[in-house]
Amino acid sequence: MNGQVLTRRAFLRVFAVTMAGISAAALSSCAQGTPAPSTATAVPAEGGTPPPAAAEKVSLRFWSHSNPAFVQANEELIKRYAERRPEVEIKYEYFPYSEFIQTIQTSMAAKSEADVMEMFGSWVQSYAKGGTLAVTPDDIVTVPQAHELFYAAPLDGYMWEGKLYGLPNEYNLENGGVLTNRRMFEEAQLPYPPDWKAWEELVSDAKKLVKYDGEVMTVAGFHYITGDGLGFLFWEGILERGGDYFAADKIHLNLASPEAEETVQWLVDMATKDKVVDPFTFNLESNWVGDAFFQSLVAIGYIGPWIVPVARINHPDFADPWDYVSCPHYGEKMSFAADSGWGKVVSPNSKAQRQAWEFAQFSTMDETNARFWNVTTGTVPALKKVAEDPTLLQDMDWLGPSLKVLPYGRYVGYLHDRDFIWYNVIATRLVETMQGQHTVKECITIMNEEANAMIDSKIKG
Repeated sequence: MNGQVLTRRAFLRVFAVTMAGISAAALSSCAQGTPAPSTATAVPAEGGTPPPAAAEKVSLRFWSHSNPAFVQANEELIKRYAERRPEVEIKYEYFPYSEFIQTIQTSMAAKSEADVMEMFGSWVQSYAKGGTLAVTPDDIVTVPQAHELFYAAPLDGYMWEGKLYGLPNEYNLENGGVLTNRRMFEEAQLPYPPDWKAWEELVSDAKKLVKYDGEVMTVAGFHYITGDGLGFLFWEGILERGGDYFAADKIHLNLASPEAEETVQWLVDMATKDKVVDPFTFNLESNWVGDAFFQSLVAIGYIGPWIVPVARINHPDFADPWDYVSCPHYGEKMSFAADSGWGKVVSPNSKAQRQAWEFAQFSTMDETNARFWNVTTGTVPALKKVAEDPTLLQDMDWLGPSLKVLPYGRYVGYLHDRDFIWYNVIATRLVETMQGQHTVKECITIMNEEANAMIDSKIKG
């Protein structure tokens, strides 16, 4: 593909919008790209008495990207930390997303990175493998304790060769929910809200929601052809059909299994046989679901829950009533793969590793602080206690469909180059197949060869 594949991360880079339902006034107060010094505190996960103040002042640097809601959440946590540990000063710097990764990589090469960094979980294993992250001390949390506290999908992204290299704040998933346009359902005389028991029921409704102007599809009944969504649906389809996308060696991928073929056939059939979406009009480069739904071009849109607070801010004048509702899964039991979301990691070069880990612990393992961070950023909790709190929906009323499925997710795994697999291989080849360039068997063969060739190149390199 020659164009820009629209994804959650690409969307955030372009629009730099908040992930929480806070006011525009609050957003404008969060200046981007400006260092914001603070101070902080660390306590055990269950609270308790903080350690005694150090005799000398300790200074930490903390880096994150400059999404306004993330900045607001982190600044508040730094303030709370300072109230408990006034001897620890945290100098907070945040960077535009497009510069953030480069800043981390350049500084790590020079061993001058910040003491604490907010890192996307699906990057962590690569950095851990390269020796550029510190191992989480057992007196902060042991691996068994961490598995009790956090969901497996976000936590396992921070694991490498049996060791833990950070602590997650976010469970990053696309599975479990869809956007629905109430007006379109009512005009089509379909029950609302929908209560689909199987994908066949969703597809049946979607076929009734499609609209054309001549031969041109003007409204997609079900738009799932996105850079993120196709990968998530592909993994889920394989797992729920009883297969696995990893080969027997757990290093290479098996994208040509019977379960993979069945899943690709299903994804292609929805576009070419059921015609719930036109892959020439709605695809990786045009009419991205996060925009097209809020232009009344999509009746049902497959996208993660993160879109809801963003859309409420970006599309306040969207006239159609809409909701985020549960979507079906393939088999009797749900099983899906998810990225590991944002969390905190520590530099092995830090001269104050203890305090750095205490701040990471304070930000991710303390239930009150973790909840605040998730509510402010509009993200799904990685900490089980936060997600299982029945009052959470009072603050994040759209998360119901997502909270139901969190126990059924697993970390997608170490793919060597996650984005290449997700976008260059899976999304690109699936769309090409929907557009008639490959048969289903050709598609899975190409994907399998391309994915494993990349993996081989990484191993040999």
